[in-house]
Amino acid sequence: MLKRIIALAGALLMTAGISLAHAGEAAPVLTRLENGLGVLVQPDTRFPLVSLRLYVHAGSAYESPRRSGISHLLEHMVFKGSARRAPGQVAEDIEGAGGYLNAATSFDYTVYIIDLPAERLELGLDVLRDMIFGAALDPDELEREKQVVLSELERGEDTPSSRRFQALQPLLWGGTPYERPIIGFRETVAAFTRQDILDYIAEFYQPQSMLAVIVGDVDPGRAVELVRTHFGDLVNTAPVAPRGPLPAPHPQAPRVTVQPGPWNKVYLSVAFPAPALASAQAPGLDLLAQVLGGDRSSRLYRKYQHELGLVDSISAYAMGLEGTGLFSISAELDRDKLPAFWAGLTADLAALPTASFTDRELDRARLNIEDDLYSSKETLGGLASKLGYFQFFENGPQAEENYLYALRHTGADELRALAGAVLTRQALAGAVLLPEDRADGAPAQDPAALERELLAAVDAAFGPGSGSAPGAATQDGRRGGIDTVDLGGGRTLVLLPDTTLPYTSLTLAAPGGDALLFPDEEGLAELAAQALTRGTAGLPATEFRDFLADRAASIGARAGRDMFTVSARFPSRFAAELLPLLRRTITEPAFAADEVARAVTEQQAAIRRREDQPMGLAFRHLFPMLFADTGYARFHEGTVEGVARFGPDQVREFWQRQRRQPWTLAVCGDFDREAVVALARELAAGEPAEPFVFPRPTWGDHRERTLTLADRNQSHVIVAFPVPGQRSDDSVGLDVLRQALAGQGGLLFRELRDRQGLGYTVTALLWQAPRTGFLAFYIGTSPDKTAQALEGFRQAVADLRQTPLDEAEVARAANLIAGDYHRDHQGLAARAAEAATLLARGFPVDHDREGVARAARITPGDLLALARQWLVWDRAYVLTVEP
Repeated sequence: MLKRIIALAGALLMTAGISLAHAGEAAPVLTRLENGLGVLVQPDTRFPLVSLRLYVHAGSAYESPRRSGISHLLEHMVFKGSARRAPGQVAEDIEGAGGYLNAATSFDYTVYIIDLPAERLELGLDVLRDMIFGAALDPDELEREKQVVLSELERGEDTPSSRRFQALQPLLWGGTPYERPIIGFRETVAAFTRQDILDYIAEFYQPQSMLAVIVGDVDPGRAVELVRTHFGDLVNTAPVAPRGPLPAPHPQAPRVTVQPGPWNKVYLSVAFPAPALASAQAPGLDLLAQVLGGDRSSRLYRKYQHELGLVDSISAYAMGLEGTGLFSISAELDRDKLPAFWAGLTADLAALPTASFTDRELDRARLNIEDDLYSSKETLGGLASKLGYFQFFENGPQAEENYLYALRHTGADELRALAGAVLTRQALAGAVLLPEDRADGAPAQDPAALERELLAAVDAAFGPGSGSAPGAATQDGRRGGIDTVDLGGGRTLVLLPDTTLPYTSLTLAAPGGDALLFPDEEGLAELAAQALTRGTAGLPATEFRDFLADRAASIGARAGRDMFTVSARFPSRFAAELLPLLRRTITEPAFAADEVARAVTEQQAAIRRREDQPMGLAFRHLFPMLFADTGYARFHEGTVEGVARFGPDQVREFWQRQRRQPWTLAVCGDFDREAVVALARELAAGEPAEPFVFPRPTWGDHRERTLTLADRNQSHVIVAFPVPGQRSDDSVGLDVLRQALAGQGGLLFRELRDRQGLGYTVTALLWQAPRTGFLAFYIGTSPDKTAQALEGFRQAVADLRQTPLDEAEVARAANLIAGDYHRDHQGLAARAAEAATLLARGFPVDHDREGVARAARITPGDLLALARQWLVWDRAYVLTVEP
């Protein structure tokens, strides 16, 4: 996958794509307003939506050390009210129109994001102008938001991937602005004043350094005029020069940092400084990363996960920023496997300048990178971000064609040369997060001693003083109707043609999953899902993965608490090869002993990783706390000890149970109807399906539980209220109630985050099966504020039960449900999954769309009645994870 730009530490950095306009649509139009602000408009009539992005050259790389984190804090503060809008009203106005808004800070820029119905484009532009250039920056709100940012900072410190990246930054980019975390430091964030932020806006928020991107069902001329109306009066007061490539680093020796912490696993990254994004070497580094660790067919995955079993996961990526870049390999593994893995990985890296690369693996890597690029067009938001990236950083779409040309003409010789120039001993930087205690109970190894061991292994692999510094080398919508086919025996085919893109997505959904398990089979459904796509009769796992990778295709399976799905996605031109493979995957899975054993090991690692993260631990234990019986009460992934007991026989027996259930196959995209119908009939041949009844579980007896995750910063609190399932007439109203509470404009966010400053994340969620469900409140907060947060939840419930919400709040919630629905169902896979799962659960294909329409008819009185019936504090379940 192309990772010239990635999301890190709160940054949203979108990747590139190909061909800007799709068939039947005009090309994007770039206009420069008189003040220099760029306006890029791409008409796209596939959906009744518009995606709006505003890019500003103002990110953490433009900050002085004293200003570290100010770009990110400003991004927060623009949501806190303006001269025209009270705190929270920015979100209320957009969400009230059925839209979505967000913002993100990167090293090199800040981007503001609004998606909403196409007819409300002017509202989006008005809000965007007002929230940024009319921000009130109220001192009291600023102090509260600082606490929220500090809470976000602490959350990052609790997350292994964030800690690992922040440990690498000074090793790779020491002495540059890129060595500092985007979010800043506790002391810098705490010190910012209102005047600091005003000065920062005045210096960097110049129209000449901004780009507005508009993609959707809009008229380009009108869109440009609307931008001129709202932004044309801005005046440039100072030049803002985009940051060019920094001088190449010249490290003299490898660097490794070992940081013990409260982890179950080792979290490791090996990285090298790399060229900035404008470098001609970028396509080759992307190709090298894809070959080494881009997916499950890559070299490193195959060797260290599949063959040697030394890691739970491994990946590689290249990232280019304006001033610098990196090439990184990351892995997660058990502590006792670290020496063998480190020695093997460094030896492999040292050998790359003389390694062989086959035409097949290079072709596969190119195809998958291009496929990843092409897929960005599937949603308006993805297309807007892609267009914005190329225009903002590389001055237009031609850079995209240049990238693809270079990618296609990079061969094995170029990869070897790149490896020799960039992946050198002197440039190597390593960050290792180490469990504080060994599995055998002995103290963890002294970090300094382990650092010396790891550096010695680097010397052994590369040879002391080998390699050269990277110096000069680094400086260079056609949619049809729905067609349903009854296959008999409880099996159904749904066809959703859409020839907008030359892709096909399929989802086969069947009731079952955890609902089919016996009490001693916890985790078996998930294991079967992971093992199902590891080869078929006559096609071993490695060949299976290669077959898919060679065609930019995917086949995956997923087990749920009462459902099991198998899905596939591929370029339509490969249908004649992929449809038979999908059939064999379902009817003739290999379940080879070695592959099932690998799946067991991976599932055990996933359990440990989940329990390393506060939210993962909380939601892992939530269902067993809420329910006393049925599959809903089980640990979905099982336990480490329990999963170890399963082998091919148990997996095969479960799969036979699952295969006997009724199912629905939904196909969306560009496909041959006869071929798809033939596949469905082959899958449906044989005995009729067994009847399935969705379970109605008993609620648990224990309403409070506290879990402990040592040495973390925050407490995490979930308060869950039992509610009826999807088949209840109250289901739509409960979703409206959930939406009124959630989101940046929601009641919980405004009260507990904005007004009381209790935490970075405050939200509500609704989970429903056909015959049961729960509405939950969630907050991550400081341990000393847990009681206050619970009291805030209790007061919110009391208010909802006593006083009706005003009509504007209810309308906002209903509009947001409609907007979310349309945004979430742009992709082919999303539409296929919706149709398959709805029919498998016994609902019509248009059930969710009808729910959107019903949501618009919900009244404040309806929500008051629902709150009184279902939000009963004495019946709530409270789960807390404490440090």
